[in-house]
Amino acid sequence: MPYAFVATKAISHPTVEPGAAAPVGWSHEFGHRIRDAVLPGFTVFSAADADVACRRLLAEGPVRVKPVREKGGRGQTVVRDARELAPLVEAVDPQELATYGLVLEENLEKVETRSVGQVRVADLVISYFGTQRLTPDNHGNLAYGGTDLLAARGGFDSLLSLPLPDGAQEAVAQARIYDGAAMRSFPGMIVSRRNYDIAIGLVGNGRRRTGVLEQSWRMGGASGAELAVVEGFRADPSARALRAATIEVYGEGYSPPPGATVYFNGIDDRTGPLLKYSMLEPHDDDR
Repeated sequence: MPYAFVATKAISHPTVEPGAAAPVGWSHEFGHRIRDAVLPGFTVFSAADADVACRRLLAEGPVRVKPVREKGGRGQTVVRDARELAPLVEAVDPQELATYGLVLEENLEKVETRSVGQVRVADLVISYFGTQRLTPDNHGNLAYGGTDLLAARGGFDSLLSLPLPDGAQEAVAQARIYDGAAMRSFPGMIVSRRNYDIAIGLVGNGRRRTGVLEQSWRMGGASGAELAVVEGFRADPSARALRAATIEVYGEGYSPPPGATVYFNGIDDRTGPLLKYSMLEPHDDDR
């Protein structure tokens, strides 16, 4: 990454004005290029801009406030009145706010999250469409529970040639817009793993809305399934498509099924008892 903020949620939205506070290297052009592929929202780097962004978005409904360096939805809060924002902003370290920013975004209800991604390992490229699932964590809160992937050998065009579920074509198109804009707006990046989370849900008036939530150019929740697919394609050069899944289960007393690749099974210092594993399956139409 050319700048630290590029690897966070911050780049998914523009600033409130072209002249608003932003770190060195910020690309206003990127926000323009992806405006039709993301949810309405702003990234702010000052308390004053946060107030402006919140009031603009509240005109259309509740606003989701998102720390840009958290993962798995942690630390997010929905506000329905501008007065609810001030304590949230005050709780952010001023240096953190000025360096990395804070995202304010239109809140969705009844959300489903899709993943669109691409992984390159040596001369092998895979592209995939995934569906995320939620599961109760050790405190009873909903947390990331894994991803089911359908992966194709090759680029996004190879993925689009497969029979895909409803909504997948739109999700892939939005991910490609975001991906292409990022590569043009932030030259010099070396990205071997690209993952884009796309939300599908309803806004306050009941209208359907969909858009890329964020990019993930790091190891993520779906990486276990991605690695399983890479190994599967290496083992069978004739395979054109494969299915894989990552599963995360909280609590004690769970055992992985036969054939699983276990990534963690124990007590996590932050979340408590946790089992994480992946599974690989053939695809019915992989020949």
